[in-house]
Amino acid sequence: MCTTIKHTFHLMKMSWDVLMLDKELLLFPVFSAISLLILVIVFGGLGLLGEITGGDGTTTAESSLQAGMVIFVVLAYIITTFFNASLVSAALERLRGGDPDVGSGLRHALKHAHHLVLWAIITATVTIVLAALRAAAKRFPIAQILLRMVGGVWEFLTFFVVPVIVAEEQGPISGIKRSASIVRQTWGRQITASFSFIIFYFVAGVIAIVPAVLVGLVNVGAGILLGVVLMATALTVVQTLEGIFKAALYDYAVGQQPQGFDLPTLQMAYRPA
Repeated sequence: MCTTIKHTFHLMKMSWDVLMLDKELLLFPVFSAISLLILVIVFGGLGLLGEITGGDGTTTAESSLQAGMVIFVVLAYIITTFFNASLVSAALERLRGGDPDVGSGLRHALKHAHHLVLWAIITATVTIVLAALRAAAKRFPIAQILLRMVGGVWEFLTFFVVPVIVAEEQGPISGIKRSASIVRQTWGRQITASFSFIIFYFVAGVIAIVPAVLVGLVNVGAGILLGVVLMATALTVVQTLEGIFKAALYDYAVGQQPQGFDLPTLQMAYRPA
């Protein structure tokens, strides 16, 4: 555990150094968050409209709500996938010696929009199906364990799909195969991650919450406002660092030398299980 924490902070430090060269990369998570907020407002408005106009019956209303939730999740995945791809594209440009900006990242992602949309639909579908199966298997511990394993294998197989789509111009299906192949060829089949972004999200959250709590002891409203601002900032920074790291790890795995990253450290991102 200590090794994982140390390795995670080392990788984030290198990602931070790259971010300092292109601070505009922070805008991609911001754009994603704003787009998601607009989506929530739109669907919230549609839901309120549905309640005002009434439905044809309980069953119909429930079916409409479920269909609306599925559409919402799919659209949310499309938004996050697109801006994540924009971030990865810009990060790859920087890691390969270029000088990216927001426009170059967005343009590169738009070139692959059809593949990214399809990939978002696939990932949203897998997420919805796994969530439904877990809900149905609440009383069966073994089934829950198996479903967690399936989710873990899925994450393993698809780790590099977005970089593959934007860098190698492949579709999502071939991207899954390519992603799995990259991981196996670079680190082997029986491996475990020696990094955990959850650790960094937790640390960032604590750093954001503590000042807000202290201010809240004096003024509750100011504390809440500060907490929202600091938490949003923390999430934006960590998401950007995560995108940079994924781009660097992909570049290393395909034989590139990402500028600003220590190759032995990237090699140790995974280790034998």
